[in-house]
Amino acid sequence: MGIILKIGITCYPTYGGSGVIATELGKGLAKKGHEIHFISYKMPLRLDRCYDRIYFHEVEVLSYPLFEYPPYALSLASKMGEIIEYQNIEILHVHYCIPHSISGYIAKQISNKKDIKLITTLHGTDITLVGNEPSFLPVTKFGIEVSDGVTAVSDYLKNRTYKEFNVSKEIQTIYNFVDTKIFRKIENDRLKKRFAPKGEKIISHISNFRPLKRIDNVVNIFNFILKEVDAVLLLIGDGPDRVKAEVMCREMNICDRVKFLGKQDGIVDLLSVSDLFLMPSELESFGLSALEAMSCEVPVIASDVGGLKELIVENTGYLIGKNNIEGMAKKGIEILSDENLREFSGENARKRVEEFFDIDVIVPQYEKYYEEVH
Repeated sequence: MGIILKIGITCYPTYGGSGVIATELGKGLAKKGHEIHFISYKMPLRLDRCYDRIYFHEVEVLSYPLFEYPPYALSLASKMGEIIEYQNIEILHVHYCIPHSISGYIAKQISNKKDIKLITTLHGTDITLVGNEPSFLPVTKFGIEVSDGVTAVSDYLKNRTYKEFNVSKEIQTIYNFVDTKIFRKIENDRLKKRFAPKGEKIISHISNFRPLKRIDNVVNIFNFILKEVDAVLLLIGDGPDRVKAEVMCREMNICDRVKFLGKQDGIVDLLSVSDLFLMPSELESFGLSALEAMSCEVPVIASDVGGLKELIVENTGYLIGKNNIEGMAKKGIEILSDENLREFSGENARKRVEEFFDIDVIVPQYEKYYEEVH
């Protein structure tokens, strides 16, 4: 790209995929010379140190007895407007439609810099879950329509947005990504022996433990696999369905085989010692955790739903019908019992990630899109 831009980025600063992608995108853009200004209520988790050309602006939310709920969307809009004007922002890129696109639109109206361009990236549940609620549907549609540019993380999500919101705005697919230089298989015998001291196979799952992720399916699949393969299960993350999973493990008497690790920063190390990754979700608009596993040469078994079909293709992983517990377990047993098959799948998965989903492939696509919108 020929021009250097000042870009404002707003995302949820948590463990969710939209925040991870937004933060990594900002870091990738900064490396290429762009000036990045993150605007959020908290420092994004992946901004774990000081980076050149990256700045953070905290949104202070007013606490006042009159307001039963803090007016974050308005506080965000006010801060966005301030940063647009005083930092001379040219592109305001918001991740996750609600409320960020609405706040961005308001910020454009109150700013003296009228040529600011608002780009919204749709990540999944902002369309399939939150935005589809009757009370949010009109404002979600409005947020899409008033954006100067809109991207989606998969063709599936793009097409579903067209269908359910009947929007006229053109949406461009730009896939999620990983830095394959960071997400790569690293030998770690010490960690492997910690979880599998007797050489057990290691199966992993990463999510926010919400109903959509079907943690119950993960536990049931693992229990089936245990009948044929000596294995342990690493459950990485946390959320509302964790207690449900813990109860299931007690009832199945497999607590000694299931490790609840909570939220972890050292994901690469954990994936590197994994032999198989499970993602039996009800729906995935893309499947970022599966992408990270594939980049670390871990075979993935996932539900044949949503955007996962665009990520996982033949010989790079395995898509099984949604809620087909026995089918996923049988495929898991097959992979874990055949080292050649496991390595073949993992190596092919890595090659696919390097070719289509590496940060050096995707960031230029965003740069090109900025240039078109700008």
